[in-house]
Amino acid sequence: MKRLKSLVLASVMVLGIGSAVSAGAAPVSVAKATATQKITYKGKVYTVPAKTDNIVIVGALEAFEDALVLNFKPKGAPTVGGEFPAMFSKITSGVKPIGEKMEPNLETILKLKPAVILSSTKFPAETNEKLAKIATTIPVSHISTDWMNNLKLLAALTGKQTESTQAILKYQSELKAAKAKLAPKFKDKKVVAVRIRVGNLFIYPQDVFFNRSLYADLGAAVPGEVLKAKAQQNISLEAFAAMNPDYLFVQFSADENTDNPKALEELQKNPIWKNLKAVKSGNVYVNIVDPLAQGGTAYSKFSFLEALMKTKLYTGK
Repeated sequence: MKRLKSLVLASVMVLGIGSAVSAGAAPVSVAKATATQKITYKGKVYTVPAKTDNIVIVGALEAFEDALVLNFKPKGAPTVGGEFPAMFSKITSGVKPIGEKMEPNLETILKLKPAVILSSTKFPAETNEKLAKIATTIPVSHISTDWMNNLKLLAALTGKQTESTQAILKYQSELKAAKAKLAPKFKDKKVVAVRIRVGNLFIYPQDVFFNRSLYADLGAAVPGEVLKAKAQQNISLEAFAAMNPDYLFVQFSADENTDNPKALEELQKNPIWKNLKAVKSGNVYVNIVDPLAQGGTAYSKFSFLEALMKTKLYTGK
């Protein structure tokens, strides 16, 4: 019996499970260590662990926001200005910083030995190729129409499908009520969301940023300038004044305006800005959600809708 037990324990060690595992528990541990699943995302099939918390998020703040929804703590994640943004504080204790969102530190990522890397479709192909040499790498979409698939991707990786489904159903229910009240107010009005970065105004395509929420979800008409935008687009104040929105949503973060931290304040003092219809009617909403929120993710959409339903636009007060 002693010889048999020794042989079993030796086999366990060879499989890499560790000497502390008992012979009786070995088969279960081996199954967990080797179990995999195939996930199809954006038309590509990935073979990944059946369930894992050994995930490093690289560049994809979209995936970082999905982690917030699912209350999942990744092994490593990107920083903004050298720190994790405050909006992620609930899930960043003990998480390893792996570099800025567009400047990942490959050496740090390699040391973490991730099972899966969630990168970004914003990365050039060569960056994702380098990451793929470290571990299975899935570029997460930054396009708003993919928000549900993005959330389901992380849920499948982490075994949090129930949490994902509950969050989606809750949003759909709240959206139905919100649209019934807001769509009539937005009818025949120009509704625009902008972000102030490096002191400049930026608009986005209709399926990027918070635009998907405003147009597809809540029924506002898509302005021509937004329809023409192919990517994040710098727009002069004069050109923006020509758009002259009736309702305006502004996102401003000091982290994205380090060279001009008073950019928003200066803009609000500008006579051209003051003459906008949205400004004169009191329909400018600044940072109703965290200014670093990506806009097209599940977390951003949920937060934006909840915040919107607390504004005077919705309550009338």
